Amino acid sequence: MSGLLALLDDVAGIAKVAATSVDDVVAAAGKAGAKTAGVIIDDAAVTPKYVQGFAPARELPIIWRIARGSVFNKIILLLPVALLLANFAPWLITPLLMLGGSYLCFEGAEKIFHVLFPHGSHVIEEDMKNRDPGHLEEQKVKGAIKTDFILSAEIMTIALAAIEAPNLWMQAATLAVVGIGVTVAVYGSVALIVKMDDAGLYLAQNAPTPIGRGLGRGLVKAMPGVMKTLSIVGTAAMLWVGGSIVIHGMEVLGFGWLGHHIHDWAYAIGHTVSDQWVGAVEWVSKATMDGVFGLAWGLVLIPVATRIIAPLLSKNAKH
Repeated sequence: MSGLLALLDDVAGIAKVAATSVDDVVAAAGKAGAKTAGVIIDDAAVTPKYVQGFAPARELPIIWRIARGSVFNKIILLLPVALLLANFAPWLITPLLMLGGSYLCFEGAEKIFHVLFPHGSHVIEEDMKNRDPGHLEEQKVKGAIKTDFILSAEIMTIALAAIEAPNLWMQAATLAVVGIGVTVAVYGSVALIVKMDDAGLYLAQNAPTPIGRGLGRGLVKAMPGVMKTLSIVGTAAMLWVGGSIVIHGMEVLGFGWLGHHIHDWAYAIGHTVSDQWVGAVEWVSKATMDGVFGLAWGLVLIPVATRIIAPLLSKNAKH
């Protein structure tokens, strides 16, 4: 009997340690996840565009495919690489972050450049010529997962930098919780956004009260504007997040003059208003300047990407 009691006591002790570890992982994941808020906003704002133009019945399946790709990106591809870098080559993290930030700047700047100077894409033109919805969906999903890979890499790296874990296993568990939690939050939000017009149509046709039917009609009318706003927000977030990552990386590498100037200018602007608005104005000022830098850097990268990198990749793919 005493042996059984001792065994139960050991099991209870192990369970207590395990519960404490779970609490530590959840707490660390919450702290690390908060640091990635900017990239999460970017991810959630960018994704809805990938289901535009498809039949309503294909919207949720497309989002589900992108979400699965996002989990694969974070847990299978990026988590092991992040742990290896953090423990064996931490000096590589900042350059890789800057590379990802530069890609976000390029993506955001290219969208703005396309709006200001409309130009055709031979890929899009071929898709329209073929009018193959299956092929177009496949291309959209691949493009979304590729963009998600960059954003997921930023999320996992930023989260890793914020983790204060005592060992490798705690780091891995925390990153896994962050990765899955962020994916659920982002793509759950996206699913709600893209189905909002369907919900509005249902209410407009089936709600039992005039107020409900009016709400449904309002949702249907509002959604095109909401989607356009999200597209603008997504582009702005790309430039802001990408610019801030590149600027911070420059500081880490010893080129902090730009980051210091932006901080000083934002501080000066923030202190031109009353005390209760100082923090908000300072943050908006810094984010705006980070975004302007991101746009400028992205515009510089457009010819590099389109005239040098893309032809090289295309040439290698043919061989």
